Parts: sequence; C-alpha cells; structure tokens
Amino acid sequence: MDWLLYVVYGIPAVLLFAWHLRKRRRIEARSSETQRETGHAEPASLHPIIDPGRCIGCGSCLKACPEQEHHVVLGLVGGRASLVNPGDCIGHGACKLVCPVDAITLVFGSERRGVDIPLLTPRFESTVPGIFVAGELGGMGLIRNALEQGRQAVEAIIAGRPRGSGELLDLVIVGAGPAGFSASLTALSHKLRYVTLEQESLGGSVFQYPRGKLVMTAPANVPMLGKVNFRQTSKEALLEFWKDAESRTGVKINYQERVDEIERSGEGFVVHTPRGRYQTRSVLLAIGRRGSPRKLGVPGEGLPKVVYRLIDPEQYSGRKVLVVGGGDSALEAAASIADSGGEVLLSYRGESFDRAKSRNRDRVESGARSGRLRLLMKSQVRSIAEDLVQIEHAQSLEEVANDSVIISAGGVLPSDFLKRIGIQVETKYGTA
Repeated sequence: MDWLLYVVYGIPAVLLFAWHLRKRRRIEARSSETQRETGHAEPASLHPIIDPGRCIGCGSCLKACPEQEHHVVLGLVGGRASLVNPGDCIGHGACKLVCPVDAITLVFGSERRGVDIPLLTPRFESTVPGIFVAGELGGMGLIRNALEQGRQAVEAIIAGRPRGSGELLDLVIVGAGPAGFSASLTALSHKLRYVTLEQESLGGSVFQYPRGKLVMTAPANVPMLGKVNFRQTSKEALLEFWKDAESRTGVKINYQERVDEIERSGEGFVVHTPRGRYQTRSVLLAIGRRGSPRKLGVPGEGLPKVVYRLIDPEQYSGRKVLVVGGGDSALEAAASIADSGGEVLLSYRGESFDRAKSRNRDRVESGARSGRLRLLMKSQVRSIAEDLVQIEHAQSLEEVANDSVIISAGGVLPSDFLKRIGIQVETKYGTA
C-alpha cells in the first residue's frame, strides 16, 4: 500500500515542483532580457538596492511592486531579486516592506548620478527648525507618496509646535501640487490658521504635464476626501478631481502668488511675496524639484518660439519642431508631437536615453522607424534663429529648418533659495 501513497501524494508534488521550476525559468528569462534592454537606465527617484547575500529569491518583492502589472521593474537573475529596469522604478517602496529577510534598502541617486536632497528629520523638518519639506523636493516623486507626506508633515507640525497667536499664522504652505494640496486639506481639517501660496495653478508639476499624459498613481488617504483610489489615470482626470475637491471642501489657495523670501522673525518667520508678507510660526515647502528650467545658454534662446515645457502637442501639428533633452519629458514631448502630425527632431547630447522610462524610449524608437521623428544623438544646439537652428553633430555644424523649439533639459533645484533660508542640502550617490 506504500506505493499507492507515493502515487497519490508523490506525483502531484512532482508536478507542482516541475510547474514551479518552469515558472521560475520564465521569470528569469524575462528578467534577463529586460535587464539587457533597460538595465543601463538611471532610476528617477527613490529606488531599491538589493543585497544578493541576504536575498533568498522568494519573489515577494516582485509580487508587491505596483508597477509590475504594467512593465517589468523587479526580476529574478541568478536566483536572486534584482532591479532589472531602473528607469521604470518610481519609488513605491512596497518591495522593502514585504521582504522577509530585510535584503532591500531604499536609496536616492546612484554612483553615476547624484541627487540633491535637503537634510530632513523623520518629522520632515529641515535644518532650519520650523521649516518643513514634503513631496518631490524631498526626493519623493510619486504622487501617492507626495499626498501622504503632505498630510504627515502637517500632523507632525501640529504635534510638535505650538500654534500661532495674534497676527501669527500657524502655517504657511508653499506649493499646491499633490503634497501642498494634501497639506492644505490637513490644515483645514485641523482648523489651523494657514495660507497656501502657489505661483502657478492647482496641481503643481502635474499641471505642467502635456495634455493627455497618463499619470501613474496609487491609493492614498487624504483628509476630507478619504481614500483617493486612482491607479492609472490622465492628467486631465486627476486635475478635474482635485478642482472638484477644492470646490467641495472650500480649501483656500492663493494662486499666482510667488514666494520671494523667507526670513526668521521672533518666534517664527515672515514669508514675502509680491502681494505682501505673512507672519507664521511654521512653513511647509512643497515646491517640487524643478525650480527654474535649465537653459542651454545659446544665442537666440530668448526668441518667442522657444519654450521649456509642452502643454498641447496638437498646437505643433504641421510644424518643424526641435525638442532638446534625453529625459522622460523630452521623449514624451517628441513622441506626442510626432503623433499629432508635427515634424520632430530630437537632439540629445548623450549616447542613449538612460534616464527615460522604457515605454517612452519605445515610443520614440517607433516614431524614428516610421520616419515621423528624427533622432540626433551626441549632438548639441549651438544657436537658434527665427526659421532655423544650428546643431553640432559628428564634428560638423548642421543647419535645420525650424518653427519651434522645446527645451526639456530638466530643472535647476532651487538651491539658492534654500541656501538663503539656511536649509542644508546633501548630494546622494546611491545612499539612503
């Protein structure tokens, strides 16, 4: 009868083990292929480093990654977990939470590419007591993280600092992107005396995305709104949701009001804007990382046809457009304009788009194959004129007919502003 037990229990166990091995081989094959294609990319934000000496290859991190459903980010290579597609990692951090052996560390930057991060306490307080930082400026580029941090920062301010009195406000919030908007709702729900200042429009960096851009986010708990359950939506849908929330909650935001200076005054600070001054006990900076756009510094850059972000691709239909840059914003702009009927030249000084997500690289490569888009790698713009541009490429100067120029060379961290306030900044090269 023993042989019967072996048959009844042994055969299913062998089949299950064989199925498991086959599944692991498929995952490893796909992971290795992805790593060959995209492993050279640089992560855009917070990302994991996996210790192969501690990793047991259980695959828990792969299952936990919210981005894994749409594209491979984490994989198995040599029986161990690995970040095989760094460019598509946007810093959820779910992988670290589920790792059973604590083999994952979340870090900023890499050995090749440093990231400037303000020094903060776990309570989001900067090196200037009373000034706090939340969201993208602190290195958290994910919308869900920014929403959570905006709420957490205000709650930390309430718990750790006395409220204002007389003319002294409890809090001035600078910025109305995801972190600033969440912070404003938190301040309102706790009946703080606060002011929110935004130099542009509701949404911050999200407002500056091109029309129709797909926004990847994840559920977050926001005061007065409850669970915001967006998983994959467009810029327009997300902004419409926030505008409706603004109307329903009555949260007040001062738009088109830029902060020029913040200075210490007695028990708090004075925040200066072109419209006036605000005395406050605490300040929360939720201003993003872009600061001012990085310029090329070439003749003709001040012409009206030169802009630094794409809003509506369709306005360039039938026009000759030069897009400059090698990051996601540049590739998205080039591909979107090509799809809308523009004649696009994409110029980048590097050899490859190692900072861009794979889906954006795929769109650009598809446009190049179809002839709708021309790539000019290892090139630099030398001058811009009314109807042409001069580009140096392959040790020669090429003149190209041109109607419009979009420079997507990234932004300059508002370091001077932070230094004037007294906030210390540290450059991270693959460290926590």
